[in-house]
Amino acid sequence: MRLPVPRVLKPRSLAGQLFAVQAVLLVVVVVGYAVFTYVSDRSQAEEAAGRQATAVARAVADSPSVREAVHTEKPTVRLQPYALQVQRDTEVDFVTIMDPEGIRWTHPDKRQIGQHFRGHIDRALKGETFTEVYTGTLGPSVRTVTPIKEGDRIIGLVSAGIRVEAISARVQEQLTALTGVAAGALALGGLGTYVVNARLRRHTHGMNATELSNMHDYHQAALHAVREGLLMLDGQYRVALINDGAQELLGVTDEVVGHSVADLGLPAPLTGALLASEPRVDEVHLTATRVLVVNTSPVSGGERRGSVVTLRDVTQLQSLMGELDSERGFTQALRSQAHEAANRLHTVVSLIELGRADEAIDFATAELELAQALTDQVVAAVGEPVLAALLLGKTAQANERGVELVVSEDSRIDDGLLPESLSARDLVTVLGNLIDNAVDAAQGTVGARVTVTAYADNADNADSAADADGAAGSELVLRVADTGAGLDPAHGEAVFERGFSTKPSGPDGRGLGLALVQQTVRRHEGTLTVAEAEGGGAEFEVRLPLPTVAATQQGRAPAEPVRPTTRGGGA
Repeated sequence: MRLPVPRVLKPRSLAGQLFAVQAVLLVVVVVGYAVFTYVSDRSQAEEAAGRQATAVARAVADSPSVREAVHTEKPTVRLQPYALQVQRDTEVDFVTIMDPEGIRWTHPDKRQIGQHFRGHIDRALKGETFTEVYTGTLGPSVRTVTPIKEGDRIIGLVSAGIRVEAISARVQEQLTALTGVAAGALALGGLGTYVVNARLRRHTHGMNATELSNMHDYHQAALHAVREGLLMLDGQYRVALINDGAQELLGVTDEVVGHSVADLGLPAPLTGALLASEPRVDEVHLTATRVLVVNTSPVSGGERRGSVVTLRDVTQLQSLMGELDSERGFTQALRSQAHEAANRLHTVVSLIELGRADEAIDFATAELELAQALTDQVVAAVGEPVLAALLLGKTAQANERGVELVVSEDSRIDDGLLPESLSARDLVTVLGNLIDNAVDAAQGTVGARVTVTAYADNADNADSAADADGAAGSELVLRVADTGAGLDPAHGEAVFERGFSTKPSGPDGRGLGLALVQQTVRRHEGTLTVAEAEGGGAEFEVRLPLPTVAATQQGRAPAEPVRPTTRGGGA
């Protein structure tokens, strides 16, 4: 015979536990209130009975007809009907009138007339009215005894009372009504508790406390494991939740929870995006060191409950895209040059076929000398291979757009001069975006030209340049000037903000180049300024601090000394 396997009962859901606790508390409160009310009502009923008995007794004692009846030979004849009438009218259980010795003249039970009163009369004989609970011929009762006075002389006593049994009956009626009200309150409270917990059960999906705790732990672990930034704002734009990724991307700590977004010290455009009430989709924003893609979505549910913000770091991706754009432009320029070279080759061949070999040689040699002269000029001025390649590519690309790109004679950057902290990618970002901006500005103008100046400037005097310590305090200067229309002075620092552009329309991402340049310059603790060029147009100048030559060349072959330069004719 197989014994049944006991089922493991699933722990009660959180809603069920709360319902049980609330139901028990409700029952305890209602029952406790009922008991308290019963005790209180009984005490109040006894006090009310005492006041009623006192009022009746004093009224009878003060009645002139009672005083007159006391002086007759048979007071009972006149007092008994009177006492019974008062008893019926005032709804007391007895009205007993007696002589000073306590011998009854009246009683509801005629057989007790003439008998001695059962109770205390000593205090009444002293002229005092008092109330007590005493068991007499009718059972326990709340009774009041008061004297009948004639001047200063006591000529009789009156006692009026209500049986305790009658008081209990009154309390019982109140208790029955109270029990009904308590039952109704318990039923209504139970129904309300059930409705509330049913709704809670829907929100918690019927999970118990342990399951909710586990889900919270998983939720926290998932939030902190996600590399993307996640930011949750409440209805007042305060930070309700921020994960590790968002803290890293925004450069803040978890102490910002509970603070307004406006108090986080973020760039104004990014702060504006986070404070916006409408959704934002894949917006690019810059911080001091990063390029972020921001998405915001309001939390649905009628009134504003807050918003969810996701942050993606595309700093490296943006840099790679910049390099890719440069390479694409260089490739297009090479393709155009290849097309032009084919045309020139056809020209040379045609000249040879026409028997004009000397002119063919002169034509081909001139083209080669021009291309070689451009390459020699760039390489001689800029020995850094990455910058040299960038300048050659940008020169060809600008030429395709009808703009002459010139590397000034003051330019000089030797190979090996730049430190490892100043990466080639950052240089491409800075110089490439400045040149692209200048070519855009100069394109279509008469004598369109972009002048690039790049050199290492020693901040000390010329003698210090020859010191054994090398060029301490030197900096890299990158200057790009164009022959465009220039910048409106009213724009000021706005040209370096993300999204700023003087062009009426353009592809997504316009206005990001100069912002990226400023971000890179700030990251290297440099400066970026813009001024009017000598020949019109705008001149952008970047200065990036360089470490000492001794520090940069430690472990490297000696490089040529930095040539002192002037800033006169380069721009």
